[in-house]
Amino acid sequence: MAREKWGTKLGFMLAAMGSAVGLGNIWRFSFVAGNNGGGAFLILYLAFVLLIGVPLLLTEVSIGRKAESDVVGSFQKLAPRTPWYLTGFFGIASAFLILSFYAVVAGWAIFYLWNYINGSFFTSPEVGYDGAFGQFISHSWHPIAWTAFFMILTIVIVLSGVKKGIEGANKIFMPLLALILIGLAFFSLSLDGAAEGVRFLFQPNWAAFSEPSIYIAALGQAFFSLSLGMGAMLTYGSYLRKENKLPSAALGIGIMDTFFAIISGLVIFPAVFAFGIDPSSGPPLVFITLPSIFEQMPFGGIIGMVFFFALVLASLSSSVSILEVPTAFFMRIFGWSRFATSVLMGSIMFVMGIGVSLGFGIWSGVTPIGERNILDSMDYIASNILLPLGGLSMALLMGWYLKRSVALEATDLTHSPLGSLWYFIVKFVAPVLILLIFLNKIGLFL
Repeated sequence: MAREKWGTKLGFMLAAMGSAVGLGNIWRFSFVAGNNGGGAFLILYLAFVLLIGVPLLLTEVSIGRKAESDVVGSFQKLAPRTPWYLTGFFGIASAFLILSFYAVVAGWAIFYLWNYINGSFFTSPEVGYDGAFGQFISHSWHPIAWTAFFMILTIVIVLSGVKKGIEGANKIFMPLLALILIGLAFFSLSLDGAAEGVRFLFQPNWAAFSEPSIYIAALGQAFFSLSLGMGAMLTYGSYLRKENKLPSAALGIGIMDTFFAIISGLVIFPAVFAFGIDPSSGPPLVFITLPSIFEQMPFGGIIGMVFFFALVLASLSSSVSILEVPTAFFMRIFGWSRFATSVLMGSIMFVMGIGVSLGFGIWSGVTPIGERNILDSMDYIASNILLPLGGLSMALLMGWYLKRSVALEATDLTHSPLGSLWYFIVKFVAPVLILLIFLNKIGLFL
Protein backbone atom coordinates (compact mmCIF):
# COMPACT_ATOMS: atom_id res chain seq x y z
CA MET A 1 0.00 0.00 0.00
CA ALA A 2 1.43 3.40 -1.04
CA ARG A 3 2.18 5.66 1.92
CA GLU A 4 -0.07 8.69 2.23
CA LYS A 5 1.46 12.15 1.69
CA TRP A 6 0.60 15.70 2.69
CA GLY A 7 -1.00 17.74 -0.08
CA THR A 8 1.30 20.73 0.56
CA LYS A 9 4.20 21.75 2.81
CA LEU A 10 1.90 24.38 4.35
CA GLY A 11 -0.59 21.61 5.14
CA PHE A 12 2.13 19.72 7.01
CA MET A 13 3.18 22.86 8.92
CA LEU A 14 -0.41 23.63 9.95
CA ALA A 15 -0.92 20.02 11.07
CA ALA A 16 2.37 20.07 13.02
CA MET A 17 1.35 23.37 14.62
CA GLY A 18 -1.98 21.79 15.45
CA SER A 19 -0.14 18.96 17.18
CA ALA A 20 1.97 21.38 19.21
CA VAL A 21 -0.78 23.89 20.00
CA GLY A 22 -3.17 22.34 22.49
CA LEU A 23 -4.44 22.62 26.04
CA GLY A 24 -0.85 23.21 27.16
CA ASN A 25 -0.49 26.40 25.10
CA ILE A 26 -3.87 27.81 26.05
CA TRP A 27 -3.50 27.47 29.81
CA ARG A 28 -0.37 25.49 30.85
CA PHE A 29 1.99 28.16 29.51
CA SER A 30 0.20 30.85 31.53
CA PHE A 31 0.12 28.69 34.64
CA VAL A 32 3.83 27.80 34.45
CA ALA A 33 4.79 31.39 33.59
CA GLY A 34 2.67 32.61 36.52
CA ASN A 35 4.54 30.31 38.87
CA ASN A 36 7.98 31.28 37.55
CA GLY A 37 8.28 35.03 37.44
CA GLY A 38 6.40 35.96 34.26
CA GLY A 39 8.81 37.93 32.06
CA ALA A 40 11.95 36.13 33.26
CA PHE A 41 10.35 32.79 32.42
CA LEU A 42 9.29 34.09 28.99
CA ILE A 43 12.85 35.11 28.06
CA LEU A 44 14.23 31.70 29.01
CA TYR A 45 11.34 29.90 27.30
CA LEU A 46 11.94 31.75 24.03
CA ALA A 47 15.68 31.03 24.22
CA PHE A 48 15.14 27.31 24.83
CA VAL A 49 12.56 27.01 22.03
CA LEU A 50 15.05 28.51 19.58
CA LEU A 51 18.21 26.79 20.83
CA ILE A 52 16.85 23.37 21.83
CA GLY A 53 13.22 22.98 20.78
CA VAL A 54 13.61 23.78 17.07
CA PRO A 55 16.75 21.59 16.61
CA LEU A 56 14.97 18.67 18.31
CA LEU A 57 11.84 19.29 16.23
CA LEU A 58 13.98 19.21 13.08
CA THR A 59 15.56 15.98 14.33
CA GLU A 60 12.26 14.22 14.94
CA VAL A 61 10.64 15.30 11.66
CA SER A 62 13.73 14.37 9.63
CA ILE A 63 13.84 10.85 11.12
CA GLY A 64 10.25 10.33 9.95
CA ARG A 65 10.82 11.77 6.48
CA LYS A 66 14.00 9.76 5.88
CA ALA A 67 12.52 6.44 7.06
CA GLU A 68 8.97 7.05 5.75
CA SER A 69 7.56 4.96 8.57
CA ASP A 70 5.93 5.14 12.01
CA VAL A 71 7.69 5.76 15.31
CA VAL A 72 8.83 2.11 15.66
CA GLY A 73 9.37 1.36 11.97
CA SER A 74 11.59 4.43 11.54
CA PHE A 75 14.09 3.12 14.11
CA GLN A 76 13.96 -0.32 12.48
CA LYS A 77 14.81 1.17 9.08
CA LEU A 78 17.55 3.55 10.23
CA ALA A 79 19.12 1.17 12.76
CA PRO A 80 18.43 -2.32 11.33
CA ARG A 81 19.23 -5.43 13.36
CA THR A 82 19.63 -3.41 16.57
CA PRO A 83 17.37 -2.95 19.63
CA TRP A 84 16.92 0.76 18.74
CA TYR A 85 13.36 0.12 17.56
CA LEU A 86 12.30 -0.67 21.14
CA THR A 87 12.65 3.03 22.01
CA GLY A 88 9.83 3.74 19.56
CA PHE A 89 7.46 2.06 22.00
CA PHE A 90 8.01 4.99 24.40
CA GLY A 91 5.99 7.02 21.89
CA ILE A 92 3.27 4.38 21.40
CA ALA A 93 2.81 3.98 25.18
CA SER A 94 2.79 7.72 25.86
CA ALA A 95 0.18 8.26 23.11
CA PHE A 96 -2.21 5.80 24.77
CA LEU A 97 -1.69 7.35 28.20
CA ILE A 98 -1.84 10.98 27.09
CA LEU A 99 -4.92 10.81 24.84
CA SER A 100 -6.86 8.77 27.39
CA PHE A 101 -6.67 11.62 29.93
CA TYR A 102 -6.41 14.45 27.39
CA ALA A 103 -9.80 13.44 25.98
CA VAL A 104 -11.35 13.64 29.44
CA VAL A 105 -10.17 17.24 29.96
CA ALA A 106 -11.19 18.12 26.38
CA GLY A 107 -14.62 16.64 27.19
CA TRP A 108 -14.85 19.10 30.08
CA ALA A 109 -14.11 21.92 27.62
CA ILE A 110 -16.93 20.77 25.31
CA PHE A 111 -19.28 20.60 28.32
CA TYR A 112 -18.39 24.22 29.18
CA LEU A 113 -18.81 25.27 25.54
CA TRP A 114 -22.30 23.73 25.49
CA ASN A 115 -23.23 25.51 28.73
CA TYR A 116 -22.13 28.83 27.23
CA ILE A 117 -24.05 28.11 24.02
CA ASN A 118 -27.27 27.45 25.97
CA GLY A 119 -26.61 30.38 28.33
CA SER A 120 -26.32 28.32 31.55
CA PHE A 121 -22.83 29.65 32.38
CA PHE A 122 -23.45 33.28 31.39
CA THR A 123 -24.00 33.84 35.11
CA SER A 124 -22.73 31.82 38.04
CA PRO A 125 -24.77 28.66 38.84
CA GLU A 126 -26.41 28.43 42.28
CA VAL A 127 -23.51 26.36 43.60
CA GLY A 128 -20.96 28.67 41.95
CA TYR A 129 -18.53 27.78 39.16
CA ASP A 130 -16.41 25.89 41.68
CA GLY A 131 -19.34 23.78 42.84
CA ALA A 132 -20.66 23.22 39.31
CA PHE A 133 -17.26 22.01 38.13
CA GLY A 134 -16.89 19.67 41.13
CA GLN A 135 -20.37 18.22 40.65
CA PHE A 136 -19.78 17.65 36.94
CA ILE A 137 -16.38 15.91 37.05
CA SER A 138 -17.45 13.67 39.96
CA HIS A 139 -20.64 12.50 38.20
CA SER A 140 -20.56 8.83 37.23
CA TRP A 141 -21.38 9.15 33.53
CA HIS A 142 -21.90 12.79 32.42
CA PRO A 143 -18.19 13.55 31.82
CA ILE A 144 -17.75 10.12 30.18
CA ALA A 145 -20.43 11.01 27.62
CA TRP A 146 -18.60 14.25 26.73
CA THR A 147 -15.30 12.34 26.52
CA ALA A 148 -16.96 9.90 24.10
CA PHE A 149 -18.18 12.80 21.95
CA PHE A 150 -14.68 14.27 21.80
CA MET A 151 -13.12 10.90 20.90
CA ILE A 152 -15.68 10.39 18.12
CA LEU A 153 -14.69 13.76 16.61
CA THR A 154 -11.00 12.81 16.84
CA ILE A 155 -11.52 9.37 15.28
CA VAL A 156 -13.60 10.78 12.40
CA ILE A 157 -10.79 13.19 11.44
CA VAL A 158 -8.07 10.51 11.63
CA LEU A 159 -10.02 7.84 9.72
CA SER A 160 -10.57 10.36 6.91
CA GLY A 161 -6.86 10.12 6.10
CA VAL A 162 -3.75 12.31 6.15
CA LYS A 163 -4.66 14.68 3.33
CA LYS A 164 -8.45 14.89 3.56
CA GLY A 165 -8.78 14.40 7.33
CA ILE A 166 -5.79 15.67 9.30
CA GLU A 167 -4.51 18.26 6.80
CA GLY A 168 -8.01 19.42 5.84
CA ALA A 169 -9.09 19.86 9.45
CA ASN A 170 -5.97 21.81 10.47
CA LYS A 171 -6.26 24.13 7.45
CA ILE A 172 -9.52 25.26 9.08
CA PHE A 173 -8.62 24.86 12.77
CA MET A 174 -5.32 26.73 12.95
CA PRO A 175 -6.20 30.01 11.13
CA LEU A 176 -9.54 30.07 12.97
CA LEU A 177 -7.84 29.46 16.33
CA ALA A 178 -5.31 32.23 15.62
CA LEU A 179 -8.07 34.73 14.74
CA ILE A 180 -10.08 33.83 17.86
CA LEU A 181 -7.10 34.15 20.23
CA ILE A 182 -5.96 37.44 18.67
CA GLY A 183 -9.50 38.80 19.05
CA LEU A 184 -9.69 37.65 22.67
CA ALA A 185 -6.26 39.16 23.36
CA PHE A 186 -7.35 42.58 22.05
CA PHE A 187 -10.47 42.40 24.21
CA SER A 188 -8.46 41.35 27.27
CA LEU A 189 -5.97 44.20 26.70
CA SER A 190 -8.84 46.71 26.65
CA LEU A 191 -9.85 45.91 30.25
CA ASP A 192 -9.07 48.34 33.08
CA GLY A 193 -5.96 47.14 34.88
CA ALA A 194 -4.78 45.00 31.96
CA ALA A 195 -1.44 46.85 31.79
CA GLU A 196 -0.30 45.16 35.00
CA GLY A 197 -0.78 41.75 33.36
CA VAL A 198 1.23 42.86 30.31
CA ARG A 199 4.04 44.07 32.57
CA PHE A 200 4.02 40.76 34.43
CA LEU A 201 4.40 38.84 31.16
CA PHE A 202 6.97 41.02 29.41
CA GLN A 203 8.85 42.87 32.17
CA PRO A 204 11.28 40.38 33.74
CA ASN A 205 12.03 40.22 37.43
CA TRP A 206 15.80 39.93 37.11
CA ALA A 207 16.13 38.37 40.57
CA ALA A 208 14.19 35.34 39.26
CA PHE A 209 17.17 34.36 37.08
CA SER A 210 19.04 33.31 40.23
CA GLU A 211 16.51 30.50 40.82
CA PRO A 212 17.65 27.21 39.19
CA SER A 213 14.06 25.93 39.07
CA ILE A 214 13.02 28.58 36.54
CA TYR A 215 15.51 27.20 34.00
CA ILE A 216 14.16 23.66 34.37
CA ALA A 217 10.57 24.94 34.12
CA ALA A 218 11.30 26.95 30.94
CA LEU A 219 13.25 24.09 29.36
CA GLY A 220 10.49 21.62 30.18
CA GLN A 221 7.79 23.90 28.76
CA ALA A 222 9.78 24.43 25.54
CA PHE A 223 10.26 20.67 25.17
CA PHE A 224 6.66 19.68 25.87
CA SER A 225 4.94 22.58 24.11
CA LEU A 226 6.46 21.51 20.79
CA SER A 227 4.99 18.01 21.19
CA LEU A 228 8.46 16.40 21.17
CA GLY A 229 9.35 12.84 22.15
CA MET A 230 6.05 11.07 21.51
CA GLY A 231 6.56 10.44 17.82
CA ALA A 232 3.72 12.64 16.56
CA MET A 233 6.15 14.93 14.72
CA LEU A 234 8.09 11.90 13.48
CA THR A 235 4.87 10.32 12.15
CA TYR A 236 3.81 13.59 10.51
CA GLY A 237 7.31 13.92 9.01
CA SER A 238 6.95 10.47 7.44
CA TYR A 239 4.14 11.82 5.23
CA LEU A 240 6.38 14.57 3.80
CA ARG A 241 7.71 14.45 0.26
CA LYS A 242 11.49 14.37 -0.18
CA GLU A 243 11.50 17.75 -1.93
CA ASN A 244 9.97 19.52 1.10
CA LYS A 245 12.79 21.37 2.86
CA LEU A 246 12.85 20.83 6.60
CA PRO A 247 14.87 23.60 8.33
CA SER A 248 12.49 26.41 7.34
CA ALA A 249 9.46 24.28 8.24
CA ALA A 250 10.85 23.42 11.70
CA LEU A 251 11.71 27.06 12.42
CA GLY A 252 8.27 28.18 11.21
CA ILE A 253 6.52 25.64 13.46
CA GLY A 254 8.61 26.70 16.46
CA ILE A 255 7.87 30.40 15.89
CA MET A 256 4.14 29.84 15.40
CA ASP A 257 3.88 27.57 18.45
CA THR A 258 5.55 30.29 20.52
CA PHE A 259 3.20 32.87 19.01
CA PHE A 260 0.19 30.86 20.21
CA ALA A 261 1.66 30.54 23.71
CA ILE A 262 2.33 34.29 23.99
CA ILE A 263 -1.07 35.24 22.56
CA SER A 264 -2.69 32.89 25.09
CA GLY A 265 -0.74 34.70 27.80
CA LEU A 266 -2.12 38.01 26.49
CA VAL A 267 -5.63 36.55 26.65
CA ILE A 268 -5.28 35.31 30.22
CA PHE A 269 -2.85 37.56 32.17
CA PRO A 270 -4.45 40.98 31.49
CA ALA A 271 -7.86 39.55 32.47
CA VAL A 272 -6.43 37.82 35.55
CA PHE A 273 -4.74 41.01 36.79
CA ALA A 274 -7.70 43.22 35.83
CA PHE A 275 -9.89 41.23 38.23
CA GLY A 276 -7.29 40.71 40.95
CA ILE A 277 -6.80 36.96 40.49
CA ASP A 278 -3.61 35.08 41.45
CA PRO A 279 -1.76 34.35 38.15
CA SER A 280 -0.49 31.04 39.57
CA SER A 281 -4.00 29.63 40.12
CA GLY A 282 -3.00 26.48 38.24
CA PRO A 283 -5.38 23.97 36.62
CA PRO A 284 -8.56 25.53 38.13
CA LEU A 285 -7.73 28.71 36.17
CA VAL A 286 -9.62 27.59 33.04
CA PHE A 287 -12.66 25.88 34.53
CA ILE A 288 -13.28 27.90 37.69
CA THR A 289 -11.38 31.19 37.67
CA LEU A 290 -11.88 32.30 34.05
CA PRO A 291 -15.67 31.69 34.00
CA SER A 292 -16.00 33.92 37.08
CA ILE A 293 -13.94 36.58 35.26
CA PHE A 294 -16.06 36.26 32.11
CA GLU A 295 -19.20 36.82 34.22
CA GLN A 296 -17.88 40.23 35.30
CA MET A 297 -16.91 41.32 31.77
CA PRO A 298 -19.09 43.17 29.29
CA PHE A 299 -20.32 40.54 26.79
CA GLY A 300 -18.73 37.99 29.12
CA GLY A 301 -21.02 35.14 28.09
CA ILE A 302 -20.06 35.58 24.44
CA ILE A 303 -16.37 35.84 25.38
CA GLY A 304 -16.66 32.62 27.40
CA MET A 305 -18.32 30.83 24.49
CA VAL A 306 -15.59 31.93 22.07
CA PHE A 307 -12.82 31.03 24.53
CA PHE A 308 -14.06 27.49 25.10
CA PHE A 309 -14.64 27.03 21.37
CA ALA A 310 -10.95 27.92 20.90
CA LEU A 311 -10.01 25.46 23.64
CA VAL A 312 -11.95 22.66 21.92
CA LEU A 313 -10.30 23.48 18.55
CA ALA A 314 -6.83 23.39 20.13
CA SER A 315 -7.65 20.12 21.89
CA LEU A 316 -8.86 18.49 18.66
CA SER A 317 -5.83 19.53 16.62
CA SER A 318 -3.55 17.91 19.23
CA SER A 319 -5.64 14.79 19.85
CA VAL A 320 -5.64 13.99 16.13
CA SER A 321 -1.83 13.91 16.07
CA ILE A 322 -1.70 11.74 19.21
CA LEU A 323 -4.16 9.18 17.79
CA GLU A 324 -2.19 9.07 14.52
CA VAL A 325 0.92 7.72 16.33
CA PRO A 326 -0.46 4.25 17.25
CA THR A 327 -2.78 4.23 14.20
CA ALA A 328 0.19 4.49 11.80
CA PHE A 329 2.08 1.77 13.73
CA PHE A 330 -0.72 -0.81 13.85
CA MET A 331 -1.73 -0.16 10.23
CA ARG A 332 1.79 -1.13 9.18
CA ILE A 333 2.19 -4.09 11.55
CA PHE A 334 -1.12 -5.83 10.84
CA GLY A 335 -2.02 -4.40 7.44
CA TRP A 336 -5.33 -3.12 8.80
CA SER A 337 -7.31 -0.39 7.06
CA ARG A 338 -7.06 3.19 8.35
CA PHE A 339 -10.77 3.11 9.22
CA ALA A 340 -10.59 -0.03 11.37
CA THR A 341 -7.29 0.91 13.03
CA SER A 342 -8.27 4.44 14.05
CA VAL A 343 -11.64 3.25 15.40
CA LEU A 344 -9.99 0.46 17.42
CA MET A 345 -7.17 2.65 18.80
CA GLY A 346 -9.60 5.46 19.66
CA SER A 347 -11.96 3.00 21.35
CA ILE A 348 -9.17 1.59 23.53
CA MET A 349 -8.15 5.10 24.57
CA PHE A 350 -11.78 5.95 25.36
CA VAL A 351 -12.08 2.88 27.62
CA MET A 352 -8.90 3.96 29.41
CA GLY A 353 -10.44 7.45 29.68
CA ILE A 354 -13.43 6.00 31.54
CA GLY A 355 -11.04 5.04 34.33
CA VAL A 356 -9.54 8.53 34.31
CA SER A 357 -12.98 10.13 34.57
CA LEU A 358 -14.09 7.83 37.39
CA GLY A 359 -10.90 8.86 39.19
CA PHE A 360 -12.67 12.13 40.00
CA GLY A 361 -15.78 10.31 41.24
CA ILE A 362 -16.24 6.81 42.62
CA TRP A 363 -12.55 5.96 42.10
CA SER A 364 -11.27 9.20 43.65
CA GLY A 365 -9.53 7.20 46.36
CA VAL A 366 -7.42 5.33 43.79
CA THR A 367 -3.89 6.79 43.78
CA PRO A 368 -1.57 4.65 41.61
CA ILE A 369 1.55 6.77 42.19
CA GLY A 370 1.97 8.34 45.62
CA GLU A 371 -0.87 10.76 46.32
CA ARG A 372 -1.65 11.27 42.63
CA ASN A 373 -5.08 10.40 41.26
CA ILE A 374 -5.47 8.31 38.09
CA LEU A 375 -5.12 11.27 35.69
CA ASP A 376 -2.11 12.75 37.46
CA SER A 377 -0.42 9.35 37.66
CA MET A 378 -0.84 8.75 33.91
CA ASP A 379 0.35 12.29 33.18
CA TYR A 380 3.39 11.76 35.42
CA ILE A 381 4.44 8.56 33.64
CA ALA A 382 3.89 9.96 30.14
CA SER A 383 5.21 13.51 30.55
CA ASN A 384 8.05 12.89 33.00
CA ILE A 385 9.34 9.49 31.92
CA LEU A 386 8.18 8.33 28.46
CA LEU A 387 8.39 11.65 26.57
CA PRO A 388 11.90 12.61 27.77
CA LEU A 389 13.14 9.07 27.04
CA GLY A 390 11.54 9.21 23.58
CA GLY A 391 13.16 12.57 22.84
CA LEU A 392 16.50 11.37 24.18
CA SER A 393 16.46 8.27 21.96
CA MET A 394 15.85 10.39 18.85
CA ALA A 395 18.69 12.77 19.72
CA LEU A 396 21.06 9.85 20.39
CA LEU A 397 20.09 8.13 17.13
CA MET A 398 20.88 11.25 15.09
CA GLY A 399 23.89 12.41 17.07
CA TRP A 400 25.62 9.17 17.96
CA TYR A 401 24.34 6.25 15.88
CA LEU A 402 24.02 7.69 12.37
CA LYS A 403 27.06 9.06 10.57
CA ARG A 404 27.38 12.84 10.66
CA SER A 405 27.01 13.07 6.87
CA VAL A 406 23.82 10.96 6.95
CA ALA A 407 22.32 13.06 9.76
CA LEU A 408 23.06 16.33 7.94
CA GLU A 409 21.67 14.97 4.68
CA ALA A 410 18.46 13.84 6.43
CA THR A 411 17.86 17.35 7.78
CA ASP A 412 18.78 19.21 4.55
CA LEU A 413 21.68 20.88 6.38
CA THR A 414 24.59 19.37 4.42
CA HIS A 415 25.48 22.68 2.73
CA SER A 416 24.16 24.99 5.45
CA PRO A 417 26.44 26.94 7.82
CA LEU A 418 23.95 26.01 10.55
CA GLY A 419 24.59 22.29 10.04
CA SER A 420 27.51 22.10 12.47
CA LEU A 421 25.61 24.05 15.13
CA TRP A 422 22.55 21.79 14.81
CA TYR A 423 24.71 18.67 14.99
CA PHE A 424 26.56 19.92 18.10
CA ILE A 425 23.26 20.73 19.85
CA VAL A 426 21.67 17.38 19.02
CA LYS A 427 24.78 15.35 19.84
CA PHE A 428 25.94 17.02 23.05
CA VAL A 429 23.62 19.76 24.38
CA ALA A 430 20.15 18.26 23.90
CA PRO A 431 20.88 14.84 25.51
CA VAL A 432 22.31 16.52 28.61
CA LEU A 433 19.39 18.94 28.95
CA ILE A 434 16.77 16.22 28.34
CA LEU A 435 18.49 14.14 31.01
CA LEU A 436 18.30 17.09 33.41
CA ILE A 437 14.55 17.44 32.75
CA PHE A 438 14.11 13.71 33.32
CA LEU A 439 16.09 13.68 36.59
CA ASN A 440 14.29 16.80 37.81
CA LYS A 441 10.85 15.39 37.06
CA ILE A 442 11.52 12.14 38.92
CA GLY A 443 12.92 14.08 41.89
CA LEU A 444 16.63 13.36 41.55
CA PHE A 445 17.81 16.86 40.50
CA LEU A 446 17.01 20.28 42.00
